[in-house]
Amino acid sequence: MSEAPQDAQFAISVDRLYRRFDHRPALAGVSFDLLWGSRTLLLGPNGAGKSTLLRVLATLARPSAGNARVAGYDVTDEAADVRRLIGYVGHQTYLYGDLTVQENLRFYARLYGMGSSHGSLEFLVDALDLDQFLNQRVRTLSRGWQQRAALARALLHDPIILLLDEPDAGLDEAAAATMLEMLQDRDWTMLIATHSLDRFEPLSSDVIRLEAGRMAGNASNQPDHAVRVG
Repeated sequence: MSEAPQDAQFAISVDRLYRRFDHRPALAGVSFDLLWGSRTLLLGPNGAGKSTLLRVLATLARPSAGNARVAGYDVTDEAADVRRLIGYVGHQTYLYGDLTVQENLRFYARLYGMGSSHGSLEFLVDALDLDQFLNQRVRTLSRGWQQRAALARALLHDPIILLLDEPDAGLDEAAAATMLEMLQDRDWTMLIATHSLDRFEPLSSDVIRLEAGRMAGNASNQPDHAVRVG
Protein backbone atom coordinates (compact mmCIF):
# COMPACT_ATOMS: atom_id res chain seq x y z
CA MET A 1 0.00 0.00 0.00
CA SER A 2 1.19 3.52 -0.79
CA GLU A 3 1.88 5.90 2.05
CA ALA A 4 1.00 9.56 2.23
CA PRO A 5 3.84 11.86 1.20
CA GLN A 6 5.79 12.99 4.24
CA ASP A 7 5.08 16.63 3.42
CA ALA A 8 1.31 16.13 3.13
CA GLN A 9 0.10 18.66 5.70
CA PHE A 10 -3.56 18.01 5.02
CA ALA A 11 -5.47 14.77 4.73
CA ILE A 12 -7.84 16.43 2.25
CA SER A 13 -7.25 19.71 0.45
CA VAL A 14 -9.82 21.15 -1.96
CA ASP A 15 -9.22 24.40 -3.85
CA ARG A 16 -11.90 26.13 -5.97
CA LEU A 17 -13.32 22.81 -7.07
CA TYR A 18 -15.94 22.73 -9.83
CA ARG A 19 -17.85 19.82 -11.28
CA ARG A 20 -20.40 20.43 -14.03
CA PHE A 21 -23.07 18.18 -15.53
CA ASP A 22 -24.52 19.42 -18.84
CA HIS A 23 -23.31 22.94 -18.03
CA ARG A 24 -25.02 22.81 -14.63
CA PRO A 25 -22.59 23.15 -11.71
CA ALA A 26 -22.91 20.35 -9.14
CA LEU A 27 -19.91 21.91 -7.35
CA ALA A 28 -19.19 25.61 -7.74
CA GLY A 29 -15.87 26.70 -6.26
CA VAL A 30 -15.68 24.53 -3.15
CA SER A 31 -12.55 25.04 -0.99
CA PHE A 32 -11.51 23.55 2.35
CA ASP A 33 -8.63 21.77 4.08
CA LEU A 34 -8.94 18.99 6.65
CA LEU A 35 -6.14 18.03 8.99
CA TRP A 36 -5.16 14.43 9.67
CA GLY A 37 -7.40 12.77 12.23
CA SER A 38 -10.36 15.08 11.73
CA ARG A 39 -13.84 13.58 11.56
CA THR A 40 -15.98 15.88 9.48
CA LEU A 41 -19.68 15.70 8.67
CA LEU A 42 -20.72 16.90 5.22
CA LEU A 43 -24.24 18.29 5.46
CA GLY A 44 -26.73 19.80 3.07
CA PRO A 45 -30.06 19.12 1.36
CA ASN A 46 -30.46 16.63 -1.46
CA GLY A 47 -28.80 18.01 -4.57
CA ALA A 48 -26.34 20.14 -2.60
CA GLY A 49 -23.32 18.39 -4.14
CA LYS A 50 -22.29 16.13 -1.25
CA SER A 51 -22.18 12.90 -3.24
CA THR A 52 -20.47 14.60 -6.16
CA LEU A 53 -17.76 15.97 -3.87
CA LEU A 54 -17.10 12.55 -2.35
CA ARG A 55 -17.01 10.93 -5.79
CA VAL A 56 -14.42 13.46 -6.95
CA LEU A 57 -12.31 12.84 -3.85
CA ALA A 58 -12.63 9.08 -4.41
CA THR A 59 -11.41 9.54 -8.04
CA LEU A 60 -14.73 8.29 -9.43
CA ALA A 61 -15.53 11.64 -11.08
CA ARG A 62 -13.12 14.13 -12.60
CA PRO A 63 -13.16 17.79 -11.59
CA SER A 64 -14.27 20.24 -14.26
CA ALA A 65 -11.96 22.87 -12.75
CA GLY A 66 -9.98 23.47 -9.59
CA ASN A 67 -7.86 21.07 -7.59
CA ALA A 68 -8.29 18.38 -4.96
CA ARG A 69 -5.64 16.39 -3.14
CA VAL A 70 -6.20 13.40 -0.87
CA ALA A 71 -3.31 12.33 1.38
CA GLY A 72 -1.15 14.69 -0.66
CA TYR A 73 -1.98 13.03 -4.00
CA ASP A 74 -3.80 14.76 -6.83
CA VAL A 75 -7.15 13.08 -7.46
CA THR A 76 -6.75 13.36 -11.23
CA ASP A 77 -3.06 12.78 -11.91
CA GLU A 78 -2.36 10.36 -9.05
CA ALA A 79 -5.67 8.55 -8.79
CA ALA A 80 -4.16 5.10 -8.22
CA ASP A 81 -2.25 6.37 -5.17
CA VAL A 82 -5.42 7.95 -3.79
CA ARG A 83 -7.42 4.74 -4.20
CA ARG A 84 -4.90 2.69 -2.26
CA LEU A 85 -5.21 4.99 0.74
CA ILE A 86 -8.96 5.59 0.96
CA GLY A 87 -12.01 3.60 1.89
CA TYR A 88 -15.14 4.73 0.04
CA VAL A 89 -18.77 3.85 0.66
CA GLY A 90 -21.25 5.37 -1.78
CA HIS A 91 -24.77 4.84 -2.99
CA GLN A 92 -23.49 1.91 -5.05
CA THR A 93 -21.90 -1.02 -3.27
CA TYR A 94 -19.12 -1.54 -5.85
CA LEU A 95 -19.58 -5.26 -5.31
CA TYR A 96 -20.15 -7.80 -8.08
CA GLY A 97 -23.71 -9.01 -7.82
CA ASP A 98 -23.11 -12.44 -9.34
CA LEU A 99 -20.22 -13.16 -6.98
CA THR A 100 -20.69 -14.27 -3.40
CA VAL A 101 -19.79 -12.01 -0.49
CA GLN A 102 -16.70 -14.12 0.14
CA GLU A 103 -15.62 -14.00 -3.51
CA ASN A 104 -16.02 -10.23 -3.55
CA LEU A 105 -13.98 -9.70 -0.41
CA ARG A 106 -11.25 -12.06 -1.56
CA PHE A 107 -11.13 -10.27 -4.92
CA TYR A 108 -10.63 -6.90 -3.21
CA ALA A 109 -8.08 -8.41 -0.85
CA ARG A 110 -6.02 -9.56 -3.83
CA LEU A 111 -6.50 -6.16 -5.47
CA TYR A 112 -4.84 -4.56 -2.45
CA GLY A 113 -2.08 -7.15 -2.33
CA MET A 114 -3.50 -8.89 0.73
CA GLY A 115 -3.79 -12.62 1.34
CA SER A 116 -7.24 -14.14 0.89
CA SER A 117 -7.29 -15.12 4.57
CA HIS A 118 -5.97 -11.82 5.87
CA GLY A 119 -6.81 -11.05 9.50
CA SER A 120 -8.71 -7.86 8.70
CA LEU A 121 -11.02 -9.82 6.38
CA GLU A 122 -11.84 -12.28 9.12
CA PHE A 123 -12.28 -9.48 11.66
CA LEU A 124 -14.70 -7.54 9.45
CA VAL A 125 -16.73 -10.61 8.56
CA ASP A 126 -17.13 -11.35 12.25
CA ALA A 127 -17.75 -7.75 13.35
CA LEU A 128 -20.40 -7.15 10.67
CA ASP A 129 -21.98 -10.58 11.22
CA LEU A 130 -21.47 -11.56 7.58
CA ASP A 131 -20.55 -15.20 8.29
CA GLN A 132 -24.00 -16.49 7.45
CA PHE A 133 -24.01 -14.79 4.03
CA LEU A 134 -20.45 -15.45 2.85
CA ASN A 135 -21.57 -17.98 0.24
CA GLN A 136 -24.56 -16.02 -1.04
CA ARG A 137 -24.46 -13.97 -4.19
CA VAL A 138 -24.54 -10.28 -3.41
CA ARG A 139 -27.53 -9.60 -5.67
CA THR A 140 -29.68 -11.94 -3.56
CA LEU A 141 -29.07 -9.98 -0.34
CA SER A 142 -31.26 -7.27 1.11
CA ARG A 143 -30.09 -3.65 0.88
CA GLY A 144 -28.98 -3.71 4.50
CA TRP A 145 -26.81 -6.80 4.11
CA GLN A 146 -25.34 -5.47 0.88
CA GLN A 147 -24.40 -2.33 2.80
CA ARG A 148 -22.63 -4.39 5.45
CA ALA A 149 -20.65 -6.13 2.73
CA ALA A 150 -19.84 -2.75 1.16
CA LEU A 151 -18.53 -1.52 4.50
CA ALA A 152 -16.32 -4.60 4.77
CA ARG A 153 -15.01 -3.91 1.26
CA ALA A 154 -14.22 -0.29 2.12
CA LEU A 155 -12.42 -1.10 5.38
CA LEU A 156 -10.66 -4.27 4.24
CA HIS A 157 -7.27 -2.71 3.49
CA ASP A 158 -7.21 -0.53 6.64
CA PRO A 159 -7.36 2.80 4.76
CA ILE A 160 -6.08 6.00 6.34
CA ILE A 161 -8.93 8.16 5.01
CA LEU A 162 -12.63 7.25 4.84
CA LEU A 163 -15.08 8.88 2.44
CA LEU A 164 -18.56 7.80 3.49
CA ASP A 165 -21.80 8.72 1.73
CA GLU A 166 -24.81 7.84 3.89
CA PRO A 167 -22.96 4.79 5.29
CA ASP A 168 -25.92 3.80 7.49
CA ALA A 169 -28.29 3.48 4.52
CA GLY A 170 -30.33 0.30 4.90
CA LEU A 171 -28.71 -0.69 8.19
CA ASP A 172 -30.83 -1.66 11.17
CA GLU A 173 -30.06 -0.09 14.54
CA ALA A 174 -27.81 -2.94 15.66
CA ALA A 175 -25.72 -2.80 12.48
CA ALA A 176 -25.53 1.00 12.62
CA ALA A 177 -24.32 0.82 16.22
CA THR A 178 -21.66 -1.72 15.24
CA MET A 179 -20.51 0.53 12.40
CA LEU A 180 -20.27 3.56 14.71
CA GLU A 181 -18.26 1.57 17.23
CA MET A 182 -15.84 0.49 14.52
CA LEU A 183 -15.42 4.07 13.28
CA GLN A 184 -14.98 5.42 16.80
CA ASP A 185 -12.24 2.95 17.65
CA ARG A 186 -9.92 3.84 14.74
CA ASP A 187 -7.76 6.86 13.94
CA TRP A 188 -9.07 7.26 10.41
CA THR A 189 -9.57 10.70 8.93
CA MET A 190 -13.24 10.76 7.92
CA LEU A 191 -15.49 12.84 5.69
CA ILE A 192 -19.08 11.64 6.12
CA ALA A 193 -22.06 12.84 4.11
CA THR A 194 -25.19 12.18 6.13
CA HIS A 195 -28.72 13.24 6.97
CA SER A 196 -28.47 11.30 10.26
CA LEU A 197 -27.04 14.17 12.28
CA ASP A 198 -28.12 12.75 15.62
CA ARG A 199 -26.33 9.48 14.89
CA PHE A 200 -23.03 10.86 13.62
CA GLU A 201 -22.65 14.15 15.49
CA PRO A 202 -21.01 12.52 18.57
CA LEU A 203 -18.38 11.06 16.23
CA SER A 204 -17.47 14.31 14.51
CA SER A 205 -15.06 17.16 15.21
CA ASP A 206 -16.27 19.43 12.39
CA VAL A 207 -19.22 20.15 10.14
CA ILE A 208 -19.07 21.48 6.58
CA ARG A 209 -22.26 22.53 4.82
CA LEU A 210 -23.02 22.64 1.12
CA GLU A 211 -25.92 24.35 -0.58
CA ALA A 212 -26.42 24.29 -4.35
CA GLY A 213 -22.83 23.19 -4.85
CA ARG A 214 -21.33 25.99 -2.78
CA MET A 215 -19.87 26.23 0.69
CA ALA A 216 -22.44 27.38 3.23
CA GLY A 217 -20.06 27.64 6.18
CA ASN A 218 -19.01 25.24 8.88
CA ALA A 219 -19.57 24.66 12.55
CA SER A 220 -16.64 23.12 14.37
CA ASN A 221 -16.22 21.63 17.80
CA GLN A 222 -12.46 21.83 17.21
CA PRO A 223 -11.97 24.73 14.78
CA ASP A 224 -8.31 23.92 14.11
CA HIS A 225 -9.35 20.81 12.21
CA ALA A 226 -11.27 22.37 9.29
CA VAL A 227 -8.58 25.00 8.95
CA ARG A 228 -9.78 26.67 5.79
CA VAL A 229 -13.30 26.94 4.48
CA GLY A 230 -14.05 29.31 1.66
